Amino acid sequence: MNRIKELLKEKGVTINELSDKLGISRVTLSSQINGTANIISYEKIAKALNVPMWQLFASPEEVSTDSDNNVLTCPKCGTKLKVTELKD
Repeated sequence: MNRIKELLKEKGVTINELSDKLGISRVTLSSQINGTANIISYEKIAKALNVPMWQLFASPEEVSTDSDNNVLTCPKCGTKLKVTELKD
């Protein structure tokens, strides 16, 4: 499960605006949001929404309120984990 719909709402972006930005049809984007996307599609969606890709899948509780910290909490042990994005 992903939280793309939640991110769209948080950012005030419509599915039509995102599909235009990605250069794909609204139907294709809807299908991807509902689970047919591959890793490349998720990367493009994350970039278009200006969030790290891991935020597409993290629960709202796992996403730090301070987006610069990129901290997740382990659901099993409660340990805080700092997430960093690898650059090419």
